[in-house]
Amino acid sequence: MIIDLEEHILDSIDKTVEQGSDDELFAGGYLRGHLTLAVAELESQSSAEPEALKAQVEQSLAQAIKAGELSPPDQKLVTQLWEDLYHRAVAALLTTK
Repeated sequence: MIIDLEEHILDSIDKTVEQGSDDELFAGGYLRGHLTLAVAELESQSSAEPEALKAQVEQSLAQAIKAGELSPPDQKLVTQLWEDLYHRAVAALLTTK
C-alpha cells in the first residue's frame, strides 16, 4: 500500500509541474526527495501502513526545518502541501479498494 500511496503522491506532484505556481513547484520538488527517502526507509522495515509513511515524512521534514533548510514561509508551504497530498492520496486509495 505504501508504494501505491507514493505513486499517487508523486503523480499529484507531477501534475503540479504542468499548472502549479512557482511556490507549488518548489514545495513539490522538495517533498519528492523526502517522500522517496521515507518510502525507502519503510520498505527496509517492512512497515506498510499509510500512517507510518506520514510519520516518516513528517519526521524528515522536522529534521530539515530544525537544520534551517526552510524559511518560515517555506515551512508552511511545504507542510501544507504535504498534508493535502497525503490526505488526497489516502482518500483516493480507499475509494479504489
